Amino acid sequence: MTPSILIAPSQSSSTPESFTEMSNGDVEAIGAHCQMAYCHVLDFLPFRCESCRGTYCLDHRSETSHKCPKEGEWARKRNALNASTNASLPKPSLLNHDHQCSDTSCKMLIYTNRMPGNHCTTCNRHYCLKHRMQEDHDCKNLKLIGARPTTISEGQKAVKSALSSFRKAWGARARAFENTRETKVAAFAEKFKTKEEKTAAQRLKEINELKKTARGESSIPQDKRIYLHVKASADTTKSKYPSGKFFYNKDWTVGRVLDLAAKALQVENVNNRGGGEEDKLRVFHVEGGRPLRFSDKIGAPCQTGNTIVLLRGVGDPDLIEL
Repeated sequence: MTPSILIAPSQSSSTPESFTEMSNGDVEAIGAHCQMAYCHVLDFLPFRCESCRGTYCLDHRSETSHKCPKEGEWARKRNALNASTNASLPKPSLLNHDHQCSDTSCKMLIYTNRMPGNHCTTCNRHYCLKHRMQEDHDCKNLKLIGARPTTISEGQKAVKSALSSFRKAWGARARAFENTRETKVAAFAEKFKTKEEKTAAQRLKEINELKKTARGESSIPQDKRIYLHVKASADTTKSKYPSGKFFYNKDWTVGRVLDLAAKALQVENVNNRGGGEEDKLRVFHVEGGRPLRFSDKIGAPCQTGNTIVLLRGVGDPDLIEL
């Protein structure tokens, strides 16, 4: 039952019906009276019953409340109309449907209401649910159709080639900066290098002490925690104690760990403000002897007990490796 503004008993059927037009300026002509016996309340937004075409107020708008003599007629007409519409649509078949499972032993039509299609990016074919897995449609023995996507190795070669061209175009300034960066990296690697090998018992004792004093977010699960010694070079921090012991989530990126460490050690972090590599902070992994990429997960190169240092101006690790 829906509000209606289409019926006005005082108007002829030849003109558009409306409840909102006033007759001779009479305010009481707006709306309509409820046709329910003993009610006849004037409703400015009356409801029309689609079965008996009667006009009713809010309280008697449903077919049950006004005891509709044709109860359910509008619903039956609607269902019959929907059924006839669906019957007029042809059933998917090989004659009117183009999408069929690409497996040679399967005749299933895909991309229909009952069977969604699945695209295999390896062989560039479409399959039903039964043959969607590569081992189910013998993907390794199929010849790729269409254009072959660029492989990872080809993409890496293209990136390295572009970086190499960039470095050549950068000129003398790039070479001077690289020399400074490499010198700084080597100096820090030598400074924090372990002077003597420690026994397994000594390493275990140090890790236990680290776990007792390290700070971090308590919501990190125990099996996901990685405990690290974090230091900041003297030229980057304003903290009275430019080092600390912290634990992070192994799945966090190096960039996220850098942000947290910089905040904890009061190191100015301008990485998100643009600028050159001279002003950017990088995370230097002491045991690995190299800076880490922002996108790497901290748990990949680092282990509990390792040391990371916040450095400025060491440059992009990708450029260093070229």
